[in-house]
Amino acid sequence: MNSEKRQLPRWIYAALLIAAAAIWGLSTVVIKDTVASFPPGWLVGIRFLAAGIVLSVALLPRMVRTLNADHLKTGALLGVFVGMSYLLNSTGLAYTTASKSSFLTATYCVLVPFLSWAILHKRPSVYNISAAAICILGVGLVSLQSSASFSLGLGDSITLASALFLGAHLALTSKLAPGRDILVLTALQFIVAGLMGLAWGAVSEPWPTPEQFSPDMLFNLAYMVLAASCIALLLQNIGLAHIPPAPASLFLATESVFGVAFSVLLLGEVLSSQMVFGFILIFFAIMVSEYFPTSKFMKRVLAKRQK
Repeated sequence: MNSEKRQLPRWIYAALLIAAAAIWGLSTVVIKDTVASFPPGWLVGIRFLAAGIVLSVALLPRMVRTLNADHLKTGALLGVFVGMSYLLNSTGLAYTTASKSSFLTATYCVLVPFLSWAILHKRPSVYNISAAAICILGVGLVSLQSSASFSLGLGDSITLASALFLGAHLALTSKLAPGRDILVLTALQFIVAGLMGLAWGAVSEPWPTPEQFSPDMLFNLAYMVLAASCIALLLQNIGLAHIPPAPASLFLATESVFGVAFSVLLLGEVLSSQMVFGFILIFFAIMVSEYFPTSKFMKRVLAKRQK
């Protein structure tokens, strides 16, 4: 039986998205220096191809039973967007700071309602747009702690392009996942993204040397393959199959909250009042998107406007 036919309460799918964000938030601590010492194309290639192989082996009976031309085509399309988003993001990170990268990547929250309009033909509501704007302000307060002026360089522009592909992937997943096996699609996405990364690395980057595969690097790769890819992206894709992309992007934006929280807990970073206010804005954005449209107060306001 296809798992997509068994509908669970919406809050469970929201919890899956938040769990994915928590895993990615921890990854900012675990793999903080990986991109600086390992070519980004090879990193994306090894990460996703290994994740695709692991997931395919784990799902082998399901893959044999479900895999067909439709799943191959859909998985390949989604895999291209995954590959481009991570390749651009990893490349951009080599030319910008981690805090600016976090903020610029999170701009997909603002892009998703409009990308969903283009892809799903579903016009964003005032709640979607307002929540996205509030969320990106909150992420900015959490991520950008420097008082220096903000300017866009090469790395920042590349990171913004990665956010565009990431937002398009969210919208496309919401459109294409229903009616298909999301677990099989996820494995296929990983394999396609991994092959893209290896091709990118082989053409444009130096080949990794045995010395680069230190115990710390192997630990980071294992975390990226098993936790940040197999588990987190699988949770994200399952959630996206049941929650529209605009509110889903807000749940995923809590990654910045978890990233700072883990940095405070594990690295001893100081929690500032600016960060706390940013957290509050992010959670308020989720409330605006999820609960304001269905609240009795807002229903009365809208009813009065229609009279």
